[in-house]
Amino acid sequence: MDPQAILQYRRKVKTVEELCAVLGPRPRERKVIMCHGVFDIVHPGHVRHLIYAKSKGDLLVVSITSDEHISKGTVRPYVPEDLRAVNLAAFEMVDYVIIDREATPLTNLRRIQPDYYAKGYEYVDGGLHPKTEEELRVLEGYGGEIIFTPGDIVYSSSRLVDTAPPNIAADKLLMLMEAEGFTFGDLRGALAKMVGIRVHVVGDTIVDSYTQCSMIGGMTKTPTLSVRYETREDFTGGAAIVAKHLRAAGGEVVFSTVLGDDALKSQVLKDLEAAGVRCLPIVDPTRPTTNKNAIVVGGYRLVKIDTLDNRSISERVLRQLVVQVEGAAIDAVVFSDFRHGIFNRQTIPALIGAIPGNSFRV
Repeated sequence: MDPQAILQYRRKVKTVEELCAVLGPRPRERKVIMCHGVFDIVHPGHVRHLIYAKSKGDLLVVSITSDEHISKGTVRPYVPEDLRAVNLAAFEMVDYVIIDREATPLTNLRRIQPDYYAKGYEYVDGGLHPKTEEELRVLEGYGGEIIFTPGDIVYSSSRLVDTAPPNIAADKLLMLMEAEGFTFGDLRGALAKMVGIRVHVVGDTIVDSYTQCSMIGGMTKTPTLSVRYETREDFTGGAAIVAKHLRAAGGEVVFSTVLGDDALKSQVLKDLEAAGVRCLPIVDPTRPTTNKNAIVVGGYRLVKIDTLDNRSISERVLRQLVVQVEGAAIDAVVFSDFRHGIFNRQTIPALIGAIPGNSFRV
């Protein structure tokens, strides 16, 4: 897509500071109405909500929750924040879009002070939600009002994603490339240069697990949820995925990491071997292979169980890593830190000092 075509809508996307400067302080000649939400998959319910909100004011500001504060499901948000912002900016009824970096809209309500704040009907049906009550107190504090849209058409982004998730991989890639000023020609050139480059990756391996369960119910005497185990999938992650990606890009990759003496160690080594990564594992029987296991019920993370030891690596392990870094014939070294013991104030100087002088450092 022509970047200029997107640019005309991107101009509507503002920082909070930019928006406050444009709107000015209250009282304003033009009434400002604000909506807030995730807007992951924009559906007819969202559109009618925005149309109704616009009809009650002169300027419609849409605030979206940033990616970091969305925890609705295992793959949410489905659409990244920059793309969600541009999607909304493309609507004629929307005047401005902001990405809220806070967990709640309270701070930006105080800063922007819209005349009206529009919420969906579901937030008042059956009584005000406690979070809505907090928002109402902020509005009343400066003289703003809350408006509830009719909710005559109800959709769920979560259900739409679960039923038929749209394929937006290309859109995500294009958005990332556009933000970095990167073209496909640049990408092809970078990948071509990567072929045959000798890279040494050093870092923490993490095995990310997803245990799928179904809900049975709750215990009557204690606040305990009961779930039925269905399946479990394990994925090699952390610094190991960095090594795998570099290998997939054409590099000749050596990977140094610390693993526990357990079943996950064997799984990691088998996975890396299949990917073509030469792994130099240092086995520490005093610590487990780091595992982060999300218990998922109905597409939502119910709880996450971490099996890990974040102590600094021992002197013995550090010496082995130093020897590996010093002895590798490489063009580049990548330190990938996930804060699980390899890198800290005591170890970093020794590891940096071991890097061959002619190697590129990342």
